[in-house]
Amino acid sequence: MPSRREFLTSAAAASAASIVARPVGAATPHAVEVGAGAGAARPVVIASSNGLRGVKLAYDRIVAGADTLDAIIAGVNITELDPEDQSVGLGGLPNADGVVQLDASCMHGPTRRAGAVGCLEDIATPSLVAKAVMDYTDHIMLVGEGARRFAIEMGFRPQNLLTERSRQDWLRWRARLNPTDARLDYDGDVAIRSTTGTINMNAVSAGGDISSVTTTSGMAWKVPGRVGDSPIVGAGQYCDNLVGAAGSTGRGEANIKACGAFLAVEFLRQGLAPAQAALKTLERIVAMTEARLIDPQGRPRFDIQFYVVAKDGRYGGATLHPGAEFAVCDDRGARLEKCVALYPAR
Repeated sequence: MPSRREFLTSAAAASAASIVARPVGAATPHAVEVGAGAGAARPVVIASSNGLRGVKLAYDRIVAGADTLDAIIAGVNITELDPEDQSVGLGGLPNADGVVQLDASCMHGPTRRAGAVGCLEDIATPSLVAKAVMDYTDHIMLVGEGARRFAIEMGFRPQNLLTERSRQDWLRWRARLNPTDARLDYDGDVAIRSTTGTINMNAVSAGGDISSVTTTSGMAWKVPGRVGDSPIVGAGQYCDNLVGAAGSTGRGEANIKACGAFLAVEFLRQGLAPAQAALKTLERIVAMTEARLIDPQGRPRFDIQFYVVAKDGRYGGATLHPGAEFAVCDDRGARLEKCVALYPAR
């Protein structure tokens, strides 16, 4: 057993560390509403705001007895296959070469398995390919041409994912190319572009089984071969069937360095409410952000959101800057709710 002096010293150090880690201008814990989803009944499905249609489909399937991962993948398939949605899948915004490259990952809580694909071309539903990697291989991630070949071998139909709308957007972007797009200048004077498109969805069933999935077309006009956080288990999404699940949208490079989804679930394990866990994860991301991405007020020049669901059905969403919403479906129906923000409105 530690002595009283050792205990007090360690407690003081932990308290000091939490103060130092808080970003400049961040909301204080007592000022943040952290009760979102309190008392919610299972099952519940949450997602980024572009998953509003999907959370209803997933919820209905879970209520009917479907597996949580099958249900939420069916939910994100709605967005992946919508050519008018430029965030993921068919019609997703392309890379700098005008090629749509897709990323996705998923986790199945009951079996503790995961699958992922990166830089996948010509297949509109990377979430399903990620699940196929999980179901039919001894691997977790396949990338590039190998991922495409695997998908075709598994029966997925290749198609051109670049819609005319996305092609025109790419042509307009290319016509205005300048040295600060995507590639960094040596002098460090960089205009930050972080056009992103992602859908994350997490679910817990009435019996407490949990799954998560994230799928994306990534940052628009990205350097070919760029992989964000979405296909990285522990960054773009993560679930633990004993605790809960989390996922994110926004600037993937910032999230990768913090292992954000894993960290949010670990904060749940420590007893934090879902919204609190998401906010603490955002604080870690800010602490890990390089100076060139911080504005004069000490705030990141980008945004990122986390969506967190606990095993007992509580849920929450958080964002760096005010204004973001997330989708929820439970016994009260499908709806959008406000994310709590780490920073107050300017």
